[in-house]
Amino acid sequence: MIEEEEPMPHRPMPMDPIAEARRQWIEHGWTDAVPGMTLVTSVNRAQQLLVAPVEATLRPFSLSFARFEVLRLLAFTRDGRLPMKSAVKRLQVHSTSVTSTVDRLVRDGLVMREQHPTDGRATVLAITDAGRELVERATVALNERAFTGLDIDEDDAAELVRLIARMRKRAGDFEDPRPVAEPL
Repeated sequence: MIEEEEPMPHRPMPMDPIAEARRQWIEHGWTDAVPGMTLVTSVNRAQQLLVAPVEATLRPFSLSFARFEVLRLLAFTRDGRLPMKSAVKRLQVHSTSVTSTVDRLVRDGLVMREQHPTDGRATVLAITDAGRELVERATVALNERAFTGLDIDEDDAAELVRLIARMRKRAGDFEDPRPVAEPL
């Protein structure tokens, strides 16, 4: 696995390295894999470009995006509580990852674990006042520094989201692409 490093100052390359990789794939006779390789490589690079400002914005709050997502999910609920099982499902990551993230949030006093009121085997996550205050400040910062001013036309962004949603739906992420999720 390649370790991620701090990005170097941005200097545009004289050619598109993904286009060069595509050319090399074709030259090596891997033509059936060209569309997939190009897509995966392009999306991976786009993900790097989108995540970098998110991580830089969250760093002063001592939050990773995973920690932010858990806090934001809890803050969106009516009473700041959600069963752990529901959090795992909505975050679409392995339960071990959510447990590890929640452990750190609990350690930092941002989330509490409570026993489920009707299921003695289940755990409920509850955001603390400190967690709610932090996630609100972090959300304002993300909205100002990472989620607005993206260098992509609004129509192109919407089309990209639609394309990815179709791919996610086919992969089984969701059944009905309703524009508004049901309240928590």
